[in-house]
Amino acid sequence: MAQMLNNNDLEIKIDLPHENYKSSRFDWTGKIVDIKFKNVKLAGIENLNYQNKNLIGKGLYNEFGIDSALGFEEAKIGEWFHKIGVGLLKKTNSKYAFDTAYEIAPATFRISTSKNSVLIDCISPTANGYSYELQKEILLEDNSFSVSYRLTNTGIRKIKTDEYVHNFLNINNDLIGKNYYLHFPFELKPKLFTETVNPDEAVTIKENKVSFNLTPNKQFFFSNLSGGKSVDAIWELTHLKAKIGIREKNSFQTKKVNLWGWKHVISPELFFDIKVEPGKSLAWTRNYELFQI
Repeated sequence: MAQMLNNNDLEIKIDLPHENYKSSRFDWTGKIVDIKFKNVKLAGIENLNYQNKNLIGKGLYNEFGIDSALGFEEAKIGEWFHKIGVGLLKKTNSKYAFDTAYEIAPATFRISTSKNSVLIDCISPTANGYSYELQKEILLEDNSFSVSYRLTNTGIRKIKTDEYVHNFLNINNDLIGKNYYLHFPFELKPKLFTETVNPDEAVTIKENKVSFNLTPNKQFFFSNLSGGKSVDAIWELTHLKAKIGIREKNSFQTKKVNLWGWKHVISPELFFDIKVEPGKSLAWTRNYELFQI
């Protein structure tokens, strides 16, 4: 059963590991599927037309190793590799692809809850010398919540990967358009972006702000928004009509910032670089603040 964390202003709905989404891409621990602030919805979905909504992203879904999953290169075809937060995946192709529906041997999950928090442990088996324990805690406060991670390397090989949250955001069920403004704490220089996909020039980028000329009928995507510079891991999305905003402000700096979206959803993505030696742990926190404007 989904866990609800709520107070007078803020409500968060969290699917537990074996509920609803059980595919091979996104982390199963603490799947935040819905957010309401002042009774205004802020969570969207990856694809409105996809028939099985439990196979795609929604809300705040995070992922480890979008470019190459842990141990994929070492595994032979037919062998198993790790997808952190999910379990073991069976290798079927020579190049890892995040959108492939790999066969899954789920990890072991332990869950504890309180009035204001959900704590989930993910314990992996060993494959190709890799193993880990991932702990995630979602903690509700007055007008904010935090997602705290702790990754412990229990194997004999160094863990090197990354993690990001695919923030599927939509405010008050409004299509993406002139009501939305996205701000970053650094200057945006499109000439330094690695990739730019902007059909119909729907997206406008100026100084540190992203805005919209019209509702994008096709997917848009911008990568490497910081130009490879290390910047504070922060973004802020506001909606003029609803007078509501959401801000992600994290415990780390990042060199990789991407932005994806469509007519119904906008997704700023802040990547965290992960390197953990055997026997060591690494901790980081993502903070989300809701506010009125």
